[in-house]
Amino acid sequence: MKMTDLVNTNQVQKPCNNESETIDLLTSTQLIIKEAVQNLGYNDEVYELLKEPLRTITVRIPVRMDDGSIKIFTGYRSQHNDAVGPTKGGVRFHPEVNEAEVKALSIWMSLKCGIANLPYGGGKGGIICDPRNMSFRELERLSRGYVRAISQIVGPTKDIPAPDVYTNSQIMAWMMDEYSRLREFDSPGFITGKPLVLGGSQGRETATARGVTICIEEAVKKKNIELQGARIVIQGFGNAGSFLAKFMHDAGAKVIGISDAHGALYDPEGLDIDYLLDRRDSYGTVTTLFTNVITNQELLEKECDILVPAAISNQITAQNAGRIKAAIVVEAANGPTTLEATKILDERGVLLVPDILASTGGVTVSYFEWVQNNQGYYWSEDEVAEKLRNVMVTSFEEIYQTSQTRHVDMRLAAYMVGIRKPAEASRYRGWI
Repeated sequence: MKMTDLVNTNQVQKPCNNESETIDLLTSTQLIIKEAVQNLGYNDEVYELLKEPLRTITVRIPVRMDDGSIKIFTGYRSQHNDAVGPTKGGVRFHPEVNEAEVKALSIWMSLKCGIANLPYGGGKGGIICDPRNMSFRELERLSRGYVRAISQIVGPTKDIPAPDVYTNSQIMAWMMDEYSRLREFDSPGFITGKPLVLGGSQGRETATARGVTICIEEAVKKKNIELQGARIVIQGFGNAGSFLAKFMHDAGAKVIGISDAHGALYDPEGLDIDYLLDRRDSYGTVTTLFTNVITNQELLEKECDILVPAAISNQITAQNAGRIKAAIVVEAANGPTTLEATKILDERGVLLVPDILASTGGVTVSYFEWVQNNQGYYWSEDEVAEKLRNVMVTSFEEIYQTSQTRHVDMRLAAYMVGIRKPAEASRYRGWI
C-alpha cells in the first residue's frame, strides 16, 4: 500500500524549484516583518530578534526500507519564538522540503498564533522524502525516527507538531505513540491532528476551510456583497479547496470555477459541486475526467465576486494582478500572491484577505485539541465550530480596522497584529 491512501493536500504549497525561490520566500517574509515593526514603532532589536527562528535543528534519520536497504533521510524542525508559550506548527513530508522554507513557515506560524491570540509561538518541521512512493511500514518507520531525532526539543509544553503537506492523522498517531514510548507516559497533547479515538478534536479536518469560509462571510459584508448567489472561483480542490467549495455551495453561493494540478473547470452558471466531490480522487484531481478544461491562469482571470487561491504559491503576480476581476481575494493557500501583486490589488480597491489570517482556522482548532487533551474533556463539533467562529471574526475585524486606521493593506495589517504578541512577550521577558 502506498501513500495515496494517506495523502493530506491541505494548504499545499508550490515546491520551490530552485534555491532563489526559497530565499525569496524567507526574504519577502522578513521585508514585511521589518515594515510591520517600523509601523508599530518598535526598535531595530525587535526586528533582529524576530526575523529568524530562535533555533533550527537538522536531523538525519536512518530508515530500513521494505527491501532491506537502509536509506538516510534529512529532516528539520524550526522554532521561531517561544516567548509567548510553546511553539506550534505542522510537519510536512515532501521531496523539496528545505531549511529556508521551514524557517519561513515557522515565522508565519508565529504570526498566525498572534493573530488568533493563541498562547503559542510558531514552529514548523519537514522531512525530505517522497511519501507517494513509500509504503505504510516505511512511512511509519520514518515518522517514528523523526520523533526520536527531535524528541529533546519537542513536547506538550515545548513544541507541538501537527499535520501539514502529505501528512495526516495516521502519521500523527505514529508520532504520538513513539513520543509516549520515549517519555513512558501517555502524551496526547504532544501532537495535534490525531484520530478522534486518540484524542483528536471534532472539526479538525475541516478547520482550515471553515476559517476561510468565515473570512469570506466577513469580507462580503465590508464590500456590501450578498453571499447568496455570489460568484466564487476556487483555485485548488484538495482538502481546503474541496471543503470550501462544499461550504460555499451549501451557503447558496455560486461556485463557477475550480481547479486542480491538471487544469480548471469553469461554468458561469455554476458547477455541480456535489458531483465533482464524488468524482475526485485522493489527490483532489477531477479535471482529467472532462474535455472542456481551461488553464489555472485563465481561471484566475475570470470575472467573479470572490477569488480563492487555495492551491499553490505565486499565482497572482505583478504580471496578472491587473487582470484579476474579483472584488475580494481570500488566500487559502500559502503565499499565492506576491508583494508586488498585493500592492496592485490594493490600489485597485480589491479587498485581499491574506493567508496568515484566512488559513488560521487550522492552528486554532489544533489549539482547541491541545486544550481538550490537557483537561481531559472533549467538546462537540458544534462547540468547536462556535469557538472557531468567535476567534476568526475577532481576528478579521482587528486586522480590518488596523488596515483602515493605519492606511495600510490587509497583509501589512495582519503582520502588524500578528507580530505584536511575540514582540511584547519578548520585551516583558527582558530579551530585548
